[in-house]
Amino acid sequence: MPITDILERNVNLYGDDVCLVELNPEIPEPRRVTWKEYELIEPSRAPYYRREITWNVFNEKANRFANLLLERGVKKGDKVAILLMNCLEWLPIYFGILKSGALAVPLNFRYSAEEIQYCLDLAEVDILVFGPEFIGRVEEVADEIGKHRLLYYVGETCPGFAEDYTTQAANCSSRPPQVLLTDEDDAAIYFSSGTTGFPKAILHKHRALMHSAAMEQNHHGQTKDDVFLCIPPLYHTGAKMHWFGSFLTGGKAVLLKGTNPKFILEAVSKEKCTIVWLLVPWAQDLLLALDSGEVKLEDYQLDQWRLMHIGAQPVPQSLIKHWLEYFPHHKYDTNYGLSESTGPGCVHLGLGNIHKVGAIGIPGYGWEVKIIDENGNPVPQGETGELAVKGPGVMVCYYNDPEATAEVLHDGWLYTGDMAMQDEDGFIFLVDRKKDVIISGGENLYPVQIEDFLRTNDKILDVAVIGLPDKRLGEIAAAIIELKPDVTCDEEEIDLFCKQLPRYKRPRKIIFADVPRNATGKIEKPKLREIYGATNLVAEQNQS
Repeated sequence: MPITDILERNVNLYGDDVCLVELNPEIPEPRRVTWKEYELIEPSRAPYYRREITWNVFNEKANRFANLLLERGVKKGDKVAILLMNCLEWLPIYFGILKSGALAVPLNFRYSAEEIQYCLDLAEVDILVFGPEFIGRVEEVADEIGKHRLLYYVGETCPGFAEDYTTQAANCSSRPPQVLLTDEDDAAIYFSSGTTGFPKAILHKHRALMHSAAMEQNHHGQTKDDVFLCIPPLYHTGAKMHWFGSFLTGGKAVLLKGTNPKFILEAVSKEKCTIVWLLVPWAQDLLLALDSGEVKLEDYQLDQWRLMHIGAQPVPQSLIKHWLEYFPHHKYDTNYGLSESTGPGCVHLGLGNIHKVGAIGIPGYGWEVKIIDENGNPVPQGETGELAVKGPGVMVCYYNDPEATAEVLHDGWLYTGDMAMQDEDGFIFLVDRKKDVIISGGENLYPVQIEDFLRTNDKILDVAVIGLPDKRLGEIAAAIIELKPDVTCDEEEIDLFCKQLPRYKRPRKIIFADVPRNATGKIEKPKLREIYGATNLVAEQNQS
């Protein structure tokens, strides 16, 4: 069935229950209180801004927007883009689009004006819904993108080049639109991270969204009583597909604006969150805050928090070991996936496999996995090859890009571009991105392996290893190292530490600098190559 049927079911079963809460802890309040004090005061005096809606209101808002789209001539198969920060309006707008028969097209909130226009053109978007944070960027291209598109604004003081979403939707019927949907209807277009240039448009059907909901619930056992804390951006498949597990069971979700460790612990405590999905940098920040005494666990009510899981990037074993020192009762999972596979979960560690931390895990619910060589043949167990996955969540195609589609889809298998190996127990370990492999003096170096080693150094907060051009070896491994606050370390100390590695794996260049990550926590290696690759090339030319 289409994913919209779950919303109708939730309304029938749990209509008056709160389904979504939005927290904005950066809004100043008169005072902050401990969780014990919080229990004794009025909700209106909570120490942060809070909004909530029930399943009835969620559905009503989705229906009103769907009917508005239909009144404005939107037809089944048209596309409606969403450019919003996480907010209470985001998901009802998404489901309103789906209920109208149109395709939802979420956009990355970091896109420049040029990228916004590019994505709207590539996906053949008919309507753009945007928020106040994007007025400037949309205005830059409004004359061009507004020629053939409607622009709806979500927020106060609507700019003159757009129409007001709230006013327009409020005047529309709250009854369900009469649009027949099936599993095989197109549902959404998501964009790749764009780490190799402009992003690609990824087309998914309703059946893929439904499977991601069933898979998430199967992996993490959500019940109606669970409360999911959602911090990552909803435009990304990771955040939304993890929320789908709560959606499937009618559970509550909390949208937290902000990644400060205090914000996270306050939200878990006051909203009684049981499941939290973190990115590696946020988990690291929380551990640093605990180590330094900036936050203290006894100030919060955390007994109900049962599961912490991480995805979107390789997870250092040292991080999870450290995490369990503070939260020994936590279940833990890591989830691997791509937007092309409807987000995380085509491979996952599994709640009972914490002894295999370091692996991305085993095939997820409903998925098949194989590791292949350059000819598409399976490699022997224990050898490195490209990870390929097959299942109900594989994309239909890269929209309007048959060449790129043909490169990654082969007889139902999605070639991920990630290099992996499988151990004797069947657990898969991510080695690196195929395009990130460094070939130095004929040897293949996998940056993730070097990064994992460097992260065991207590002084290192984050690290990225990239290949830089070298006249003699072709490439050399360079480590960009971000140190923890208030520690000192020099190149000589890192070189000495790296003597534990085989000689060919040791970084030949050490750079102390911040490690840039995108909104989903992935290291922006193209940016680092652009900065330091050019610098290294100039240095080589000056030497010659």
